[in-house]
Amino acid sequence: MLAPEHLHNLRAISASFCLTEGGSHGPDHSERVLHTAITIGQKTVARLAILAPAALLHDIGRKEESQSQGKICHAQRGAELAAPLLRDLDYAEDDITAICHCIRAHRFRGTTKPESLEAKILFDADKLDSIGAIGIGRAFLFAGQIGARLHNPGQDPSLSLPYSLEDTAYREFRVKMSKVRHQMLTPAGLQMAEQRHAFLEIFFDQLTKETSGIFP
Repeated sequence: MLAPEHLHNLRAISASFCLTEGGSHGPDHSERVLHTAITIGQKTVARLAILAPAALLHDIGRKEESQSQGKICHAQRGAELAAPLLRDLDYAEDDITAICHCIRAHRFRGTTKPESLEAKILFDADKLDSIGAIGIGRAFLFAGQIGARLHNPGQDPSLSLPYSLEDTAYREFRVKMSKVRHQMLTPAGLQMAEQRHAFLEIFFDQLTKETSGIFP
């Protein structure tokens, strides 16, 4: 895939940009996306030497997006930041173009659509990290950071606001996580998404029962 020293350098770069972004988008997120992307990539004829650096660097523009309150697209900015960094690591220009396309196209709400197989895989791997057991953990982590309540199944998600008391993990499930499986671009990604979605349904059903005092 990549020489160990290349992976080490890419991980160091990723950490330098993402370390302050918290548990949801820190270096551990990029590492999980890497593992998932490689798993999907190995099931196809994907170029892992393109996929690996794209996965590790895909969120390096997120800090600037946060600081700009969303005015800067982290996917576009991440691609801009990645190009000179990759040149410093002696990547060929064609490979830099391919890697930067993956980074630029990984955002669901972005204007660049994934064209290459590697871009589609990175897109799926990034979305998969928002569902299943990992997605649940990330949702509760975020809810705790903003001071949201534990669970609110009786609250209409359309009538509650993000970054509020009602912005719970359950609201995240209803508004975003439940839709992720329909966004997949690869067969392997879809299969993984269906499995993780099934776990989401089981978990939140059980949570609702327990918080409502419903016992078997």
